[in-house]
Amino acid sequence: MSSKPDAAGSELPGAAAQARLRVAAVQMVSSTSVDENLARAGALITEAAAAGAKLVALPEHFALLGRSDRDKVAIREADGEGPIQRFLAEQASANGVWLVGGTLPLHSPNPGKVLNTSYAFAPDGARAARYDKIHLFGFEHGDERFDEAATILPGRTPVVVDIDVGAAGAAQCWRAGMSVCYDLRFPELYRALVPADLILVPSAFTYTTGSAHWEVLLRARAIENQCYVLAPAQGGRHENGRRTWGHSMLVDPWGEIVAMHDEGEGIVIGDIERSRLDAVRASIPALRHRVL
Repeated sequence: MSSKPDAAGSELPGAAAQARLRVAAVQMVSSTSVDENLARAGALITEAAAAGAKLVALPEHFALLGRSDRDKVAIREADGEGPIQRFLAEQASANGVWLVGGTLPLHSPNPGKVLNTSYAFAPDGARAARYDKIHLFGFEHGDERFDEAATILPGRTPVVVDIDVGAAGAAQCWRAGMSVCYDLRFPELYRALVPADLILVPSAFTYTTGSAHWEVLLRARAIENQCYVLAPAQGGRHENGRRTWGHSMLVDPWGEIVAMHDEGEGIVIGDIERSRLDAVRASIPALRHRVL
C-alpha cells in the first residue's frame, strides 16, 4: 500500500508500511512519590508489552502529581540526563517497545519554571523525539483554580515522529503527531501535524473539564484529521486531593472509540489499521479538499 503524501507532496516514510500496529495507553493515578510512580509505570508498560503492544504511551505527569504545583520544579531534569529519562530509555529497551513518556519536567531558561516535556524512545532505548507542551492550562471554576503558566514555560514547535516497527531493511513506519493535554483544545496545532496516522495526547484532564469535554474533543480531533488518536490519562482520586477524569482511549479516524478504560489504574489496548485509515480518507477526502 502506498503511503500518504505530506504537505509538500513528498512521500511519507514507509511506503510498504505494515497493515496493523498494536498500541497501548497507560492510565495512572500518580502519587507524590516519584519512586512509587515509576514502579507502577514500569509494571503497566510490561503488561502492555506482554499483550502485544509495540507502542506504549504514559499519561501527563506520570512521574509526579505533587502536593504543590512547585513540586515538579524540584525534580526537573536537564535535557538528555536524569533518573526519569533513564527510566524511560531502559523501559523501552527492556520491553522492546516504542515508549512515549507522558510528560516530565525539564530545566527551562527561567530557573523558577520548567518545560513540560514529552519524549519518545525507540525500542533500543534511543531517544527519537522531544515535544515541549505548547498550550498551558488555565482554569477557574468555583474552588478549582489552575494556572500552569505559573510554573511552566510553553514550547513553540510542533513535533512528529516516525514509528518504525519494521525488521532490518524493511521500512514499516507510522507517522505520529505529539501533543499534551490542553493542546487538545487547539485544532490548529493538529493541522500542523497532518497528515498523520496517529495523534498522541498524554493528559491529566480534571474531573470537571474531562466529564464535559474529553471524549468529544478526542473524537473531533480524530474525525477532522482522519487519523487515530491515542490518549493516555490520569484517572482517579490522587494523594494530593486532586481528581482526574481518566477515560484513556483509542479513537479511530471515523471518530469511533476502539477501546477505553474509565477510572483507576489500567491499560487500553487496540490496533491501528492502515486499511481503516485508507478507507476513511477515500470515502471523505477532506484532507485533500483543504483550502486554508
